[in-house]
Amino acid sequence: MDAQGRGRAENIDPADQWVLNPDTGDYELRLSPSDGRPPGNGRRGSVPRSRRAPDRERPQPGQDRPRRPAPERDDPEDGSRPSRETVPGQRRRRGAEPEPAPGRAASRRAGGRKGRGQKQKKGKKKVLLWTGGVLAFVMVALAASAYAYLEHLKNNINSVADDGAGTGGFSKDRAINVLLIGTDKRSGEGNEGYGDKDSPGHADTTFVLHVSKDRSNATALSIPRDLITDIPDCPTQQEDGTETVIPGKQNTKFNESLGQSERTPSCTMRTVTELTGIEMDHFMVADFNAVKTLTTAVGGVEVCLAKDIDDPDSHLKLSKGTHTIEGEEALAFVRTRHSVGFGGDLSRIEIQQQFLSSLMRKLSSNDTLTSPTKMFSLAEAGTKALTVDSTLADISKLRDLGMELGKLDPKNLTFATVPVKDNPAEPTPVTVVLDDPKAQSVFQMVREDVSFTAVKKKEKKEKAAVAARLKGERADPTEVRVDVYNGGAATGSAQTTLTWLQNTQGVLKSTQLGNAPEELAKTTVEYGEEEAPQARALADMMGLPASALKPGESVSNSQGLPAVKLTLGRDFKGAGIPLVAPKEAPKDVKKVSADKTVCAK
Repeated sequence: MDAQGRGRAENIDPADQWVLNPDTGDYELRLSPSDGRPPGNGRRGSVPRSRRAPDRERPQPGQDRPRRPAPERDDPEDGSRPSRETVPGQRRRRGAEPEPAPGRAASRRAGGRKGRGQKQKKGKKKVLLWTGGVLAFVMVALAASAYAYLEHLKNNINSVADDGAGTGGFSKDRAINVLLIGTDKRSGEGNEGYGDKDSPGHADTTFVLHVSKDRSNATALSIPRDLITDIPDCPTQQEDGTETVIPGKQNTKFNESLGQSERTPSCTMRTVTELTGIEMDHFMVADFNAVKTLTTAVGGVEVCLAKDIDDPDSHLKLSKGTHTIEGEEALAFVRTRHSVGFGGDLSRIEIQQQFLSSLMRKLSSNDTLTSPTKMFSLAEAGTKALTVDSTLADISKLRDLGMELGKLDPKNLTFATVPVKDNPAEPTPVTVVLDDPKAQSVFQMVREDVSFTAVKKKEKKEKAAVAARLKGERADPTEVRVDVYNGGAATGSAQTTLTWLQNTQGVLKSTQLGNAPEELAKTTVEYGEEEAPQARALADMMGLPASALKPGESVSNSQGLPAVKLTLGRDFKGAGIPLVAPKEAPKDVKKVSADKTVCAK
């Protein structure tokens, strides 16, 4: 490079030599074309290093740089165009002023209005390119750091095989069911004073977290640990990779589904599915440390007490009113039961629901989400304190699940408890049993993705028209006239339904007419306009959806009187078993929204 070319290169901003390649999306080094070579092909490695001029050509300090002689303008004698190595100078227009020779003086003379505009544009370009180059470098550095941190978090995760008890993983296009298990296993530093000394632990606290398909609402359903149920046989993967089947146990406490007889969380998952009919996607297990570390990570959660509490068993000592608790105090709060309510496990469930509601609000608050310190602390605490199923043991899957859960508004998260009653087999009840059919209604609501919270949803016109069939007057059961047909249900279903209608519902004007002319996939109710109140009443009794109602012409029974025609399809489950989940939970089911603070009594 000659002295003039070198002088120009020395005045070039470094950002001018980093250019965004639109083909690759990367910033690449491109040397100035003033060295006589083309700009390059867009790859760093293909650009040769510039060579400096000999020392004798360099100007001394204070000396003007020598001007580069103008290239020859004569065309070659053979008439060919000049080669790239002898590019001719730019032709001047006739009458135009001669171009000033390049150099510092020329630059000053060129600093007119147009020159200043060009300088400003060039300056902006430099800033943009320089900023872009720095930004690209920072992003690469951050990406590398983030990758290293994600790998670190991944190493924190503990996992246990789900043994085929789950669905294989959640999906973004359907509802999500996660089993949350709190174990009283006495493990980990600082937990020596808790739990049974020599016990492998139990399913001490269990929630079924159901998130709706459209992510508009969620239900956290508590399963009492003292609920009497059956534990199924549990195929379980051993540490050496082999599989063994842990025998089931009938008529036992639910909390024995974990820890006892070497049962793993996958066995608790199987027990929940058999009890509720709800298929689980994942499980997460938390020990005592999880409560302490998570509450500390968010800076504490707010709880409310309606009275002073001094519980020597849980070590909780708090005065009446509102408190922000974390660490050991938070653990004592969720473990207390003798000083609240009736002093049993059901009272403890209520205080745990209050605690989790408050934690949920704190996690979704701006105070947490905008604090890098808290977010990093949460990531560390969460990955260390939780044990997850093997299908979720990846930081990217946990992140995706968190993104889905993050779409939920806390006001549409409802905490509820499985309806139970005292065990009638015990003179002095210490355990509970399901309160049917209330419990079955709650399970069905979760299975069929029905919200426990009133959530406004937009309905399409077609669906609205079908739903309108159930709106209107209901006839008294004694005025309902119905003919029952078997259109694909189990043998004898028409007769058992007739008996149920007459003896249980008071529908005395009913007849069983055997098999329908053809089988139907779904149960239907056909009726004329005048019989609509009767059809609605029958649908309510049997728990039929609006789509089961088929308005049309009146149907006459054997006496020639207009009647409602009930055809039991292949979806029929039995007399008195509804085909559609109720629109709301039974009135006496205990539930509370996560956006509300309820003081423990």
